[in-house]
Amino acid sequence: MAEVRLTTIKKAFGQVDVLHGISLDIASGEFVSLLGASGCGKTTLLRIVAGLESVTSGSVDIGGRDVTHLPPEQRDISMMFQSYALLPHLSVAENVRFPLRMRRIGNLEEQQERVRSTLDIVQLGALAERKPNQLSGGQQQRVALARAIVSRPKILLLDEPLSNLDARLREDMQVELIEIHKGLGLTTLFVTHDQEEALSLSDRIILINEGRIEQEGSPREIYARPATGYASNFLGAANLIPATIAETENGPVASLADGQTLPLDAAEATRGPATLALRQEDIVLKPVEPAELKGHVRTRVYLGARNRYVIKLGGDEIRVLARHDLDFERGDEVGLSIDPHRIRVLPDSAT
Repeated sequence: MAEVRLTTIKKAFGQVDVLHGISLDIASGEFVSLLGASGCGKTTLLRIVAGLESVTSGSVDIGGRDVTHLPPEQRDISMMFQSYALLPHLSVAENVRFPLRMRRIGNLEEQQERVRSTLDIVQLGALAERKPNQLSGGQQQRVALARAIVSRPKILLLDEPLSNLDARLREDMQVELIEIHKGLGLTTLFVTHDQEEALSLSDRIILINEGRIEQEGSPREIYARPATGYASNFLGAANLIPATIAETENGPVASLADGQTLPLDAAEATRGPATLALRQEDIVLKPVEPAELKGHVRTRVYLGARNRYVIKLGGDEIRVLARHDLDFERGDEVGLSIDPHRIRVLPDSAT
């Protein structure tokens, strides 16, 4: 049985429809990310699961129980907000103990022991008596996480909890979240607009676009086999190039606007007009050779370990991530190659 079951969830604010009939099952112990651009409806969906927003129509089940019209405190969920929302007058330990007090979970001794063990999980045991204003942003984030998990809820809801951290702390906390999730086995619903977070943390990603599920699947599946142009572009910022697919004696090929061709994997080929999705990291850039796909360098962006090149190809511009030791300048003609198995062909209807 699914731990969380959302059935045909619709939500409107006044005359504006925000969610258009979303149905979703989340298994016990699964880490699921709701991924999408700002305003796509992902946070509204999370708040509906939490009971902080009502539904226009549809139902929410948690643990086999219909909770659609129950308040948050009767849903056995915990939510960690983007702002952390720590109580400034309470110590770290008392902030973490707060949900145990409110829900009357255990006696004082049991609560204190659970707080101690939870602070150890987030590596803050030594800071139990400090106040929030005596902590760094990363430490405050850990306190908020400890408060969210201390009651061992059925569902842990995370609303962009890493967005206020700097890059290094975000990386550290991604590792912490993975380890805590595996250690406790909490069913987790995570909202983010950051594809790297979704790919690194999730068992499954739900990509939302304008209030509808665009695609769902494992991180590897949804990255390697995007079903639409939106999915291709949002996850990995793929290059989308119009082409015409035809069959030759050597197999299917894609013809670009300037007449150049790319060989395709037969399993991917669909005859007629289509769009090619090419990941930036899958394109190999090298000095040009005869009878090879050719482009011209428009711009080079230095990224440290790699360079990003903007290349004019077939009447379009594409972006390529290349080794840092490749050194091409604006206007240089370059050769490009890509494994046919790495080219995703999207029918025109999917773009």
